[in-house]
Amino acid sequence: MNQAFLPYPPVVQRVLHNRGIRHQDELELRLARLLPASQLAGLDQAIALLQQALIQQQTILIAGDFDCDGATSTALMVLVLRQLGAKVNYIVPDRFRFGYGLTPALIEHAAQQFDFDLIITVDNGISSREGVAFAHALGKKVLITDHHLTSRDLPAADAIINPNQPDCPFASKALVGVGVAFYLLAAWMTYRQQRQEATVRLTPYLDLVALGTVADVGVLDQNNRILVQAGLERIRRGQCRPGILALLEAAQRRPESLRADDLGFILGPRINAAGRMENMQTGIECLLADEMTVARDYALQLNQLNMERRRVEQAMQQQALDLLGQLELIREGEPLPPALVLFQPQWHQGVIGIVAGRLKERFYRPSIVLAPAGDGSDLVKGSARSVPGIHIRDAIERVADQHPELITHFGGHAMAAGLSLPQAHVEQFAAAFTAEMNKLDPALLTPLVQTDGELAPDELSLHTVAVLAEIGPYGNGFPQPCFEGVFEVLEQKLLKEQHLKLKLRHPDGGEWLDGICFGVDRQRWPDLTVEQVRLVYRLSANHFNGQTRLQLDIQSLEAVA
Repeated sequence: MNQAFLPYPPVVQRVLHNRGIRHQDELELRLARLLPASQLAGLDQAIALLQQALIQQQTILIAGDFDCDGATSTALMVLVLRQLGAKVNYIVPDRFRFGYGLTPALIEHAAQQFDFDLIITVDNGISSREGVAFAHALGKKVLITDHHLTSRDLPAADAIINPNQPDCPFASKALVGVGVAFYLLAAWMTYRQQRQEATVRLTPYLDLVALGTVADVGVLDQNNRILVQAGLERIRRGQCRPGILALLEAAQRRPESLRADDLGFILGPRINAAGRMENMQTGIECLLADEMTVARDYALQLNQLNMERRRVEQAMQQQALDLLGQLELIREGEPLPPALVLFQPQWHQGVIGIVAGRLKERFYRPSIVLAPAGDGSDLVKGSARSVPGIHIRDAIERVADQHPELITHFGGHAMAAGLSLPQAHVEQFAAAFTAEMNKLDPALLTPLVQTDGELAPDELSLHTVAVLAEIGPYGNGFPQPCFEGVFEVLEQKLLKEQHLKLKLRHPDGGEWLDGICFGVDRQRWPDLTVEQVRLVYRLSANHFNGQTRLQLDIQSLEAVA
């Protein structure tokens, strides 16, 4: 192990090594270590557009997206532009009317509400060739900020900022939409500072950057970890948007104890619920609110929408499982097909992505869930989720290349994508996509459980929890430490009819430990005949009744014969 890791105990050195960290410098998360914005292609053109709009007092329209990344990107742009004195409005497509991206229909709808000169897209636009052409026909200029991949010709926009566009030298391709927007604004502030023009401090907005990055499951390379850590620290100190504090209040979570994954599991779903169940305006207005009383009203609305989303999701998930049985895709003792593609005419378009993710997690298969577009057309829209090693967007593109008549639109990432197709083509698409998946190595469909090894009794401590927390934040690409081992079982009991509480001890001795396995198989557990279990687990500090105890958060559980 590199000598630079000597200050850390062996367990932490092992965790870091498993995440590809080879030197202390890679753990340096000061903002000064951020990659320079000057590496982004298209900056000169983009800054010129922003300068012209501000100087000439042109009206700017921010065109956002209906997920948390889109909401945080929109709020960031609007807040900074307003602080500079710009004339700015925003619009987000209602997914049930306009679908994704900067479409001609969205621009036409916006033109009926606002007078605007410049459109700035956030978290979308890299595939909006028709939308950009339509905007130009109306005499509007377009600045695209996006992070999504595209293999097609780029739109003829007046400027494009996207680290994933061809020939962009920016070293990190992991920025999400809000990260790209932040970088553009940072470059613009540097330009204005050099010209001795009014600028805006951007560090107060890092809470939005952190939230959007984690909620969009951005890969936490060093650059994104710097952004997320800085935003997390602001939230923990209460130096963040009132809307974020109000959402934490609604979720009964304390800001000072917030972790990176809470951004994705606590805050993100509540903001996303607005775009899934109604429209994203409620989420954006919550983030824009300057007064806590106003923010609380929006946060309560988002909390209600999230509860409704959960209800719809649970019903759809059960219907999906029933459908798999009816289609005989799940058969006792027989292997699953290499992909799951499901459609029901009554399904809710706003929840299909979550259901696809649940199916992917349960069956470890690329999963696509489709629902009616809801715009009066014969189209259905699908959300796709994948497993590591299978690039879902590229797989859909291969199907589109082989069967150009099947798919009307698609886009996305390696792990998540979206598509549209005529309802009449669903069965053909399902067959073609499954055939494409059949070409892949079947080993990719076997989950590989990776852990950081076993812990000795003296490493099972709150001190280990604290030291591991210091090297966070954790997330996609920098996963939380996960360990394995055999433990003796003293007690087992069921909590709330679904969670298994265990009293455990390491076979080499040490104190008795608390363990919790959420959502346990109730047909299998508790089993009072079991004396030893093999666990995959994470360490956590459980705060209860004024006491803090070590807890093993059990990820997998099996009896030892």
